[in-house]
Amino acid sequence: RVTLRRHRSLRKSLRDRGQLSHFWKAHKLDMVQYSEDCAAFSEVNEPLVNYLDMEYFGQISIGTPPQNFTVIFDTGSSNLWVPSVYCVSKACTQHSKFQPSQSSTYQVVGTPFSIHYGTGSLTGVIGSDQVVVEGLTVNNQQFAESVSEPGKAFLDAEFDGILGLAYPSLAVDGITPVFDNMMAQNLVELPMFSVYMSANPQSSVGGELLFGGFDPSRFIGTLNWVPVTQQGYWQIQLDNVQVGGTVAFCANGCQAIVDTGTSLITGPTKDIKELQNQIGATSVDGEYAVECSNLNAMPDVTFTINGLPYTLNAQAYTLEETSDGMTFCLSGFQGMDIAPPAGPLWILGDVFIRQFYSVFDRGNNRVGLAPAVP
Repeated sequence: RVTLRRHRSLRKSLRDRGQLSHFWKAHKLDMVQYSEDCAAFSEVNEPLVNYLDMEYFGQISIGTPPQNFTVIFDTGSSNLWVPSVYCVSKACTQHSKFQPSQSSTYQVVGTPFSIHYGTGSLTGVIGSDQVVVEGLTVNNQQFAESVSEPGKAFLDAEFDGILGLAYPSLAVDGITPVFDNMMAQNLVELPMFSVYMSANPQSSVGGELLFGGFDPSRFIGTLNWVPVTQQGYWQIQLDNVQVGGTVAFCANGCQAIVDTGTSLITGPTKDIKELQNQIGATSVDGEYAVECSNLNAMPDVTFTINGLPYTLNAQAYTLEETSDGMTFCLSGFQGMDIAPPAGPLWILGDVFIRQFYSVFDRGNNRVGLAPAVP
């Protein structure tokens, strides 16, 4: 069991410092207009804009003796990377850095590594060492040591690196992902892991990631198992999206991914614009806001998956935030166009996972979903 901590999001920090709209402009993107260029989402692309909202982190260690890192456990990518002691970017000065010379179990691999994000690319070199995740020791795990990190994106981030939990086909440089090594080294009882994210910002435990099984005390009723349609992301079929009980989007079915590494729920820009309209959200300074006093009157949004309804009420799909003593409510939906061949895709991120406990079953290539215990 890995305890996940829930942090203030970087977007909140930037807003409090009055730097958010400057950040949007500097990177030529915002929540309203955001759409990736056509090169996006090739094998090595991840949209970085969502990292502004990353809130759930856990601890791992690498090397002997252990060097500790705070990472995002990300089901939307498949590589592990942490900053290297040789990193030249300003972003690295704020974070824990891996020192290969201090680890007796480190082995040089030396392959160059590069992963492209919406706001720049992260480059580095591959090494191999033991990685410890909450008592599970994974031997000979290849990971990337970043030597250059993009722009200001990682500068204020409260995490050091990312641990990818998607399928091997998504891994840059063909590196075996951490969970695949856990399975191969018989470290887990069952070939699955599950994620619980607390919806209560005041709760001491932000959430929990369980390797090797699932915890029935974290959800209500039984799991609904949904087949993975393509083994890259944790991709599933979405039957339709309803607003206020009426089918509004994806009427003939579409594809979605369950992604712990995306904070919001995203869909094609055209659909999300219309959805924001239907829930009464208006664009304010690069974001979509709603009147907090209207939450009770706003429609439910339902994702039909494998014939079953997954319904989010307005409290679930909005984020209440306080800045300068003012409370306001932001829409938890964001437009993002993911170009073919990967897209179009809806992304069911943390806003969805907070409401629905999610089990990622590699043994049967399926995702299990059930209402999370509040």
